[in-house]
Amino acid sequence: MTVDTLCVQGGWQPKKGEPRQVPVYASTTFRYETSEQMADLFDLKASGYFYTRLANPTNDQVAKKIAALEGGVAAILTSSGQAASTFAVLNLCQAGDHVVSSAQIYGGTFNLFAVSLKKLGIDFTFVDPNASPKEIAKAFRPNTKCVFGETVANPSGMVLDIAKFAKAAHAFGVPLIVDNTFPTPVLCRPFEFGADIVTHATTKYMDGHSSQVGGCIVDSGNFDWSKYPERFAGLVAPDESYHGLSYVKAFGKQAYIVKATAHLMRDFGSIPSPFNAFLLNLGLESLHVRIRRHAESALTIAKWLKKQPKVAWVNFAGLPGDPGHRLVKKQFKGPSPCGVMTFGIKGGRAKSIKFMDALKVIGIVTHVADAWSCVLHPASHTHRQLTDAQLKAAGIPPDLIRFSVGLEDPQDLIADLKQALAKI
Repeated sequence: MTVDTLCVQGGWQPKKGEPRQVPVYASTTFRYETSEQMADLFDLKASGYFYTRLANPTNDQVAKKIAALEGGVAAILTSSGQAASTFAVLNLCQAGDHVVSSAQIYGGTFNLFAVSLKKLGIDFTFVDPNASPKEIAKAFRPNTKCVFGETVANPSGMVLDIAKFAKAAHAFGVPLIVDNTFPTPVLCRPFEFGADIVTHATTKYMDGHSSQVGGCIVDSGNFDWSKYPERFAGLVAPDESYHGLSYVKAFGKQAYIVKATAHLMRDFGSIPSPFNAFLLNLGLESLHVRIRRHAESALTIAKWLKKQPKVAWVNFAGLPGDPGHRLVKKQFKGPSPCGVMTFGIKGGRAKSIKFMDALKVIGIVTHVADAWSCVLHPASHTHRQLTDAQLKAAGIPPDLIRFSVGLEDPQDLIADLKQALAKI
């Protein structure tokens, strides 16, 4: 099936007399007839459900749809995009391990890596996404377990050269994890360019209506964990918490997602409610229509902003001449990477903030990639915990405004931008 059809019909396949929409299994627990049946579930000898802290049928049907959209073998939903990033790394790393990451990533993820996971003993080296393969290779250490990047960095808009980072990761024998939140698999499928694992903040375009918070991890099934048994002992070696079971031997290509479910979700419990998964699925059904409209409108508005004398600069990889445009043509299905752009106002930080405060239709909110158009000033909001040096490394100048173009008429949005510019 094409991506468009999968958005509507992927995952849940109702049989005769079953509900057309995926059911909400609003139950914490599930009944069995014998003690042995339950024991087999706890030992991973049988598939099924026993407690929603680990897995729920509603969630699994929606995860199945996202796996199909990305072209992966299996997926797991998490309670947030941040949880997805955390689990994606913790499923491979423990204290004493190391990760190579693009420096241009979401500020919350940067803080997760540089502060919180560092306190747990996992070290990170951040590299410029424009670095040469030789420069990237220098960042690897004997204890490196994976590489991380964002297809389109939030908020800088930098487009990741997936093939370049995948080649560097594979040369060292580790997987590439890519956050594909902004393009979604409708516009870009990272597995086609060498990525091994994909994460999403499903709170964003996949939902598209600010109705639920969630995340997802998808495994391509392409990385051969058994080729590096010592490096990925958590997947290959016997797990004593499951009576010596080896995930790779028992579950093959689905080993990574099974381990994330049976180990991390069991112990940390960052699972979304079944109702949140239900709401997410409603968003997914129109994703293929919405994301293309977002991207088309963003290109129209970016071209208009580029011509305004009070606008200092516009960063949008959909624009011809933008540094990321070459990668958009190579990796994306369409002329635009998503509906999110950044720009700055002449006069610096103060003028950018004054301009934002003058907007009427476009709202100032923490959210992004939503049906409603919105703006944010990262240096004051999402990335305010970073130093000036870290902001520079993340590609965030002090005047940067992140603009998420919604589903409104683009001419109405241009009119709002025009009246706000007139007030500064």
